[in-house]
Amino acid sequence: MILRESKLIEIFCDCDDFCNFFKQWQERIMIDSGTKPRKPTRTTELSLSECMCIMIVYHQSGMKCFQYYYQEMVMKEMKGYFPKIPCYERFVQLIPRTTVALFMFVNLFRIGRTQECYFADSKKLPVCDNLRIRSNKVFKGIACRSKSSTGWFYGLKLFLVINAYGEVMKCLVTPAGIADNNLEVMKKIFKNLTGYAFADKGFLSQPAFEYFYQVGLKIVTTIRKNMKNKLMSLFEKILRRKRGIIESVNDLLMTLCDIDHTRHRSPINCIAHTYAGVAAYTYLDKLPTIFSHKFKISNP
Repeated sequence: MILRESKLIEIFCDCDDFCNFFKQWQERIMIDSGTKPRKPTRTTELSLSECMCIMIVYHQSGMKCFQYYYQEMVMKEMKGYFPKIPCYERFVQLIPRTTVALFMFVNLFRIGRTQECYFADSKKLPVCDNLRIRSNKVFKGIACRSKSSTGWFYGLKLFLVINAYGEVMKCLVTPAGIADNNLEVMKKIFKNLTGYAFADKGFLSQPAFEYFYQVGLKIVTTIRKNMKNKLMSLFEKILRRKRGIIESVNDLLMTLCDIDHTRHRSPINCIAHTYAGVAAYTYLDKLPTIFSHKFKISNP
């Protein structure tokens, strides 16, 4: 096996513990909305935690073809761990059921340590080559065109917030047309965070700066060419230069965890795989960091 047995067991146990919480949350939401929970008439042989585990392990394995991974690794080498494994076509039909669970798993159960220093960025997620934009029908009404530092693309966008140790704090998938400095999106990715958030000039927004400054979070960005210089403390200036750590995280997500490709045939499956890739990143043995674990961040 490409993945260690201990890592597979660790991922499954975490997913299973989360699914117990997720089931209780679903029942509570249905009761609060006035809907009486009822038992499903049909249940799948493969549990939700097993589906989540298989998807996360795929993005941990470094393999680039999910069908080959499922048919050669899961159905053969992992058969002992998943005795009731269905065929590949059936599993693809089960993936949409994991989307909400994977989103909550990443943003609630796999978040990093709370500090006073965070780094934010947005990453493009193209869903097709630029030459095939007009013929792409899978993401019609969901994806859109946008421009990044590397040029135009058609697809989605991943907002990511990490701490100084490379641990994920928040992640969110949006259409590519959503601006980085969109206040509603920033409220979601910076929710409950205090201290400093370092980002690029795309997050520059005076209303957003004033809003977050009042709740205890100072957003530090570079300035545009047509703007006047602003006074910045040495503490902020040094940490702003360390913003490259989130580019290292994006590189790991794109290469090792394989969240950036144009072979998706379903929008909901695309989003599920993206969150599974971010979850797989949190299980890496070594994460990019700018400090040692004994270092305590404090603003002089």
